[in-house]
Amino acid sequence: MRILISNDDGIFAEGINTLAQVLADLGEVIVVAPDRNRSGASNSLTIDYPLRIRQQSNNKVAVQGTPVDCVHFALTEWLDELPDIVVTGINHGANLGDDVLYSGTVAAATEGYFLGVPAIAVSLVGDKHFDTAAQVVKVLIEKMINQPLATQKIINVNVPDVPFEQLKGWKITRLGARHRAVSMIKKTDPRGNPLYWLGPPGETQDAAAGTDFFAIEHGEVSITPLQVDLTAHDAIAGLESWMHVVEIR
Repeated sequence: MRILISNDDGIFAEGINTLAQVLADLGEVIVVAPDRNRSGASNSLTIDYPLRIRQQSNNKVAVQGTPVDCVHFALTEWLDELPDIVVTGINHGANLGDDVLYSGTVAAATEGYFLGVPAIAVSLVGDKHFDTAAQVVKVLIEKMINQPLATQKIINVNVPDVPFEQLKGWKITRLGARHRAVSMIKKTDPRGNPLYWLGPPGETQDAAAGTDFFAIEHGEVSITPLQVDLTAHDAIAGLESWMHVVEIR
């Protein structure tokens, strides 16, 4: 099996290196990742300057770009044939609910999906048990080998920060939701100029049974299928009716 790994925490992050080590049991692992932390980059592509790369080894490349740049580069230029799967992570922290819209980890997986490769994004809801998250992905890939998914979706996985044997179960979930983010944090630099840091994410608003938040709260692995189509299909008819009565100027 041929596995492409990327992330948004950078090529030297503990998560991606743990993932590469564990998945090496399944076949050839290729790592193409940002040369530094690019968390929160979402689906951004670099278009205003060329990408510079630094080859760490035959199967490991650092890219001076975003997570999406990395996967795009790997699949359209670097690799001579497509991998069997793209795995992004292990993210240092959760990608639950609204987080997926900002996540470079999820965006990198989405780019793999766009380019025709099955994709899994994986996040550890914490910062200790990266091996647990890597073992979770290994199990999922082994299941895909034995029984391919009937429909291809992006699979977003969040893993509790506990030893593997302490996981309480595996749940197929939907995305929950957070309240609006809190205010930004204002600071002052030594010259008296204002500085602003992003504040923490909002508290959970929808963490009901069946959501990714609920699964993690109960010590379970959350597995959420994601789709790219953002069309609000249930609003099309209403919008068409509105267009017939509104005056177009």
